[in-house]
Amino acid sequence: MEYDDTETGETKVKGLMHIYHGDGKGKTTAAVGLAVRAAGAGMRVSFVQLMKDGTSAELGVLKKIGQIEVYTVKNTYGFTWNMNDDDRIKLRMRNDRAIKAMIKAVKEERYQMLVFDEMLSAYQGGFVDKTAVLDLIQLCRDTTELVFTGRNPAKELLDRADYITEMRNERHPYEKGICARAGIEL
Repeated sequence: MEYDDTETGETKVKGLMHIYHGDGKGKTTAAVGLAVRAAGAGMRVSFVQLMKDGTSAELGVLKKIGQIEVYTVKNTYGFTWNMNDDDRIKLRMRNDRAIKAMIKAVKEERYQMLVFDEMLSAYQGGFVDKTAVLDLIQLCRDTTELVFTGRNPAKELLDRADYITEMRNERHPYEKGICARAGIEL
């Protein structure tokens, strides 16, 4: 997990795990900021978005950054609580393919950072193979910074994390009937 930077002689740590979770706004925004920072430092980043419809405004900008590759697993089935069993199976299969692809990418050392937006929700909801996720975490330990966002993180994920940041909602315009706005929530 540690390596020497030959230019500075500093010992650096690779492969730490970050969790951004909670009921407040800012989880994805924090992960996007970290991905941009990593890219600015010359790291190759994969930003994988699960459980969303693939239209979030940040994706367009991330795709323009040469060091960042964006993968979206589009949830075309609607809200999870409205899905039928067939839709749930299809979404899980899509998510599992993305995880397998990232496991392969880590083994090939293609990225120095992986961001899985909404992984926590997918994990808790049974929309991913939990064993594959735990394998990915272990695999990243020596080589790849790993970032998960979402709500209600499972204890086994929290236990493995090095950074844990909770976004807590104190007030939100939705409470006043203001819908999500492009560029702010979308």
